[in-house]
Amino acid sequence: MDAWFTAHHAAHHGHGELIGGRLVSGFELPVRADSVRSAFIASGLGAVQAPNDTGLAPILAVHDARYVDFLQGAWVRWAALGHTHPALGMVWHAGLGTPQTEPRHIEGALGYWSLDAGCAIVAGTWQAAYWSAQCAISAAQALLAGAPSAFAICRPPGHHATARAMGGYCYLNNAAIAVQLLRAGGVPRVGVVDIDYHHGNGTQAIFWQRGDVFVTSLHADPHDDYPYLSGHADEVGEGAGAGFNLNLPLPAGTTAPAYLAALDVAIDATLAQGCGAVVVSLGVDTFALDPISKFRLASADYLAIGARLRRLGVPVLFVFEGGYATDEVGLNAVNVLLGFDRG
Repeated sequence: MDAWFTAHHAAHHGHGELIGGRLVSGFELPVRADSVRSAFIASGLGAVQAPNDTGLAPILAVHDARYVDFLQGAWVRWAALGHTHPALGMVWHAGLGTPQTEPRHIEGALGYWSLDAGCAIVAGTWQAAYWSAQCAISAAQALLAGAPSAFAICRPPGHHATARAMGGYCYLNNAAIAVQLLRAGGVPRVGVVDIDYHHGNGTQAIFWQRGDVFVTSLHADPHDDYPYLSGHADEVGEGAGAGFNLNLPLPAGTTAPAYLAALDVAIDATLAQGCGAVVVSLGVDTFALDPISKFRLASADYLAIGARLRRLGVPVLFVFEGGYATDEVGLNAVNVLLGFDRG
């Protein structure tokens, strides 16, 4: 199994976030991806490659072109006002439907294209997000070329980003971009298994009305944790996508036995759909020491998660998502890959 990584991710740093009613330093730090890369190299699983630059086309196959334009130019507009601190939205359109008119002022535009206050923009945010997506694209291309598995060390993460909005540290939905590329490459149906602590609300929204992508997510109960407004068990898709979305919310304090049982449900459901490839949104913020999460998995449990995922029996692309216990994030992410590799 090879991995794709880019040093461009480090351009996104020094940002903050609004959490618990306070503006704090961001938890989504450059050391996360660097630690995963180091652990992957130490594991001997495969080579670490730099992604190809495929341009915007695979990104625009998923994301609204106006949203992408906003991301590319947001920092320049913000800095033009004399600001040197991170750009963070302060208004959102909840309850207003989806406004059609983007505000001229950058402060309004930040809210127009945001889900929450977890996505500050700094000078290098677009560069990092663009190359994070390129990692997922290159890894998906490897699957299309015949690789049985691949790992995209994506940072910033992606599964909270919708087609037209950033949220939860996510700007471009790397997993969804990879899924769309696999579909365009001839895979009739692609599965998504999201094992991040937080519900993959962006991925769900992107494929909500599609029957060619089967999305499963096991995550914290949204009554009690982010993203709060999606991730309930009764959310099953709509229109052509009805029945192609499966959510498995779990309570705070969940340990390995209950987690693995839910994972088995997700895997069985994915197998039943006959998916020709699967994208795993690999978050390890389910770890007991994660600073912003409330599950209780141990490092050894990630080996068992990887072994379970081996049952999928089709090409699998792992896309790195969350995990904020920076001392253990590399070990935990790579343990999933080792468990998968060993079966």
